[in-house]
Amino acid sequence: MGVKSKAAAAILVLLLFLGSLWLHGGLDYQWDSCLKGYNQVNKLHQLYNSSGADGAEGSQVLEGCPGQTFQVSLLLSHLLAAQADTSDVLLQPYLSSWDELVRFMEALGPMVGLISKEIETKTSVIRQLALLAGESPEAELAPDVNSINSVSTEADSKTNPYHSVRSMILVELSQGLVDFNQQTDSGCRTLLRLHRALLWLKLFLEKVAETPVSGRLRSPSELCREAYQSTLANYHTWLVRRAAEVAFIAVPERGFFFRLVCVQNQEELSVLLNRVVQATGEVYDRTQKALEENGMLDLP
Repeated sequence: MGVKSKAAAAILVLLLFLGSLWLHGGLDYQWDSCLKGYNQVNKLHQLYNSSGADGAEGSQVLEGCPGQTFQVSLLLSHLLAAQADTSDVLLQPYLSSWDELVRFMEALGPMVGLISKEIETKTSVIRQLALLAGESPEAELAPDVNSINSVSTEADSKTNPYHSVRSMILVELSQGLVDFNQQTDSGCRTLLRLHRALLWLKLFLEKVAETPVSGRLRSPSELCREAYQSTLANYHTWLVRRAAEVAFIAVPERGFFFRLVCVQNQEELSVLLNRVVQATGEVYDRTQKALEENGMLDLP
């Protein structure tokens, strides 16, 4: 067997092993991270108000991308629906956001797609808890952002204990489901693992959206690795960190991302991804605050 063949075989074995860690060890202490939705037509209604000074960008209608399984328009709609409450995060559209992010990771290829299987396991845990608590996971996953009451009532929380991040935290604390000293299968602990992964993806997309004033555009593979090193790597063992370096080699070049979201150049990609990053950041910040207020940022 030649040197190249041996190297290829070694990488394949390593990736299979990494996949096993993700699937059996999970996002918990192996790979917290790295990486369904409802049926919609391609053209969506108004999704997002840009932070731009004139707000012109926010008035644009975002269209679907024909031929792609991952739809950035759906991701945005889920993220916005999750923010319908003024300070909380609604869990059903939050989980639907992850459904679309799973499709995003799978679109990057089978090596990166290995990560998505563990994400699906985590979202399934929360959905199952919601089902057992009496809230059907088949309920509308992301209602129209314009038709949701902006304030969750106390009655809503009692009827749907897994209606939102804060209602889930409240019910699990009151029922003694959260253990601050050892691992459990609580929704709060599962949410924390997804929360950490969301920061990694947010930072990765933010870096891909950057347009340098001068110099070359760095490869998505390099940016993915850099985002990981400043986020999830802090929670992983040496072995998982080394394996992650191998997995990131498979991240496609920048032109792939143009095609994935139906844009023509870096300028258009930056505009679109910045909208995603801002929406993701709002969901992340609200979740971060809820977890921090209840001392849950370091759940084992």
